[in-house]
Amino acid sequence: MNKSVGKIIECHRQHAQGSRDDVSGFVDPGLAVQDAQDLYAAGEKIRGTDEMKFITILCTRSATHLMRVFDEYQKIANKSIEDSIKSETHGSLEEAMLTIVKCTRNIHSYFAERLYYSMKGLGTWDGTLIRNIVSRSEIDLNQIKCEFKKLYGKSLSSMIMGDTSGDYKTALLNLVGSDS
Repeated sequence: MNKSVGKIIECHRQHAQGSRDDVSGFVDPGLAVQDAQDLYAAGEKIRGTDEMKFITILCTRSATHLMRVFDEYQKIANKSIEDSIKSETHGSLEEAMLTIVKCTRNIHSYFAERLYYSMKGLGTWDGTLIRNIVSRSEIDLNQIKCEFKKLYGKSLSSMIMGDTSGDYKTALLNLVGSDS
């Protein structure tokens, strides 16, 4: 495993223990601008990338704060944070950072996409399908179902019906519920 990806995993462990910034919804505009400037200075502005600066900000700031940082970054860099991450990193680190950004921007869209691609094409990624439905079933699966329908023009349950069978299909559909 790449050292930088290990740092992201460690940051997420700390997040699980409550070390992310205040999630009350308050955003310090000055700190958001400073973080955006720090990200720009750590990436686009220099040759190479200060990956730890990206990891620290993406893993320790609240989602509300990061949304403001992404807006400020766009103003400073004239490109999205996603485009900068793609040009500054690669491999597992790029994928991890883009996932954090995607979840920050719209977590329901992220999970809808994961569910869709677990069933799209030949075969089913059963582990991904089961893990995402079970883990979100008592949290926000209804919002994910709405996002799924909006993004893909079909209901999550209809895709499950067409991609699974037997007791497996019945169990998933019981968890998902109706898509009214």
